Parts: sequence; C-alpha cells; structure tokens
Amino acid sequence: MRLITGMLAAMLLVAGVASSQAMVRIADDRGGRIGTYVDRYQSLRSSGETVMIDGLCASACTIVLGAVPHDKICVTSRANLGFHAAWDLGSNGNVITNTEATQMLYTMYPTSIRRWIAKRGGLTRHMIFLRGKQLMSMYRPCYMDAQAQAGR
Repeated sequence: MRLITGMLAAMLLVAGVASSQAMVRIADDRGGRIGTYVDRYQSLRSSGETVMIDGLCASACTIVLGAVPHDKICVTSRANLGFHAAWDLGSNGNVITNTEATQMLYTMYPTSIRRWIAKRGGLTRHMIFLRGKQLMSMYRPCYMDAQAQAGR
C-alpha cells in the first residue's frame, strides 16, 4: 500500500511540474487585428505559460513581446519577428497608415525593442525583421529548440 501511495504521490508531483512548464509555441503567425492579439496575449499572460517563438511572428503577433513578461518568452534559432506600422483599408481599398494604432502598438513594446525599431527608422509600411543573433541577444534561447525541430 505504501508503494502505491508513493507512486501516486510521485506521479502527481511530476504532473504538477509538467503543467507548470506548459509552453505555447508561436510559428508562422502573420498577425491580424490588434485587438484580437491583445485579448489573446492578456489571457496567455494570466495563465503564466511560457511562449516559445519558433518561426515567423509578424505584425500584431509581436504584441506578445509587451503583453507577456520577458522571462516567459524564449526564442529558437528560427524565430523571426516582423514589425510594421498599423494600417486600415481606405474607402477605395487602398492601405492607409493608422497613426494612433501605430503609436499604441509601439508603446506596447519593451524598451529594447523600441530602440531597435527606432534605429531602423521606426514603424513604417515596410516590414523590418528582428532575428538571429540580434534577437537571441534580447531574449533567452528555448531549451526545447532541438525538440521543436525534431517535432516538425
């Protein structure tokens, strides 16, 4: 009976550790409406889960950098962040930069990201990418990088 109780306790302990190490993986996310991402990432922040950026995270997806605590974000060697100004469609279908939304987006980013963006001319219609060594110097590497690659 003690053996069974001990095994059950060990299993619960392992299950508890596994759930506290829950991870959400972001890859191939081209973004979308800012409000959708704000809501999604506020829920993610509340959950305490770690976010693994393991591929493209562009446009509104990058809000994760300001919504989730820095220590809860890790990046793989494939992480690629794409930034640009917020925009709306005009009445004739043309793209119009939304200055207020762009400013709101910019202020959501951590200081290091804002500095990086500013050095590249700010948020404009043109996408700028943060990846590789520069990104790895700002965020911790994911220890599951090799496992993520194997799971593809």
